[in-house]
Amino acid sequence: MGSLSRLVVLDTETTGLKPEDGHRVVEIGCIEILGRRPSGRRLHYFLNPERAIDDAAMQVHGLTLERLAHEPVFAQIAEALLGFLKGACLVIHNAPFDLGFLNAEFARLKMPNLAFHGDISVVDSLEMARQMHPGQRNSLDALCTRYNVSNSHRQLHGALLDAELLAEVYLAMTRGQESLAMATADDDPSMPQASDPALLSRLRVVRPSPEELSQHAAYLQALARACPQGPVWNRTVAAP
Repeated sequence: MGSLSRLVVLDTETTGLKPEDGHRVVEIGCIEILGRRPSGRRLHYFLNPERAIDDAAMQVHGLTLERLAHEPVFAQIAEALLGFLKGACLVIHNAPFDLGFLNAEFARLKMPNLAFHGDISVVDSLEMARQMHPGQRNSLDALCTRYNVSNSHRQLHGALLDAELLAEVYLAMTRGQESLAMATADDDPSMPQASDPALLSRLRVVRPSPEELSQHAAYLQALARACPQGPVWNRTVAAP
């Protein structure tokens, strides 16, 4: 089972919408997060799909067959990709889409699909967002707006760029931090400490509204679904 302390945020770009129609992966981007902080490790490949790219797909990511003609084919990077994903919990937005394409690529090589590897697990951030924000738009762009993640530099989709954005969105969604660059008191000794009397004197209790309580309950339900072994608060045994 993939470790929730080691996350790999993953995205792909493809030649079309359906792997069963012979469409292929043209780009893979992966960002590693350790202990809720980006480690600096990443994996990024452009791939020669060995087939034509649909016009609609080309308009999304801007990659042409001419641009990819001299890039490696999937068979050349398959082992390196598996090595990077080993032992991780994959965070993917609309996971069935990306996993469908990756598993089709492994099937062409007569290799087991990702579900075969017991040390790899998956969190679908789109499904999580739908549980947390029912009835709202939950595309990556919509979540960037909702969680104040800047995507103004994004003109076209790109696997590595989208993985970077999703990493920041996911950390914000799971309330670990609102930005990958957010400072902490340990990083900056000049920041006030939680035990500072001057800081404590300015604190006041703000009661949550019914809407906020409902949103919090939805958030806890989404976390429970994302934890393969169940959330720790459901597994804690009271001391005798």
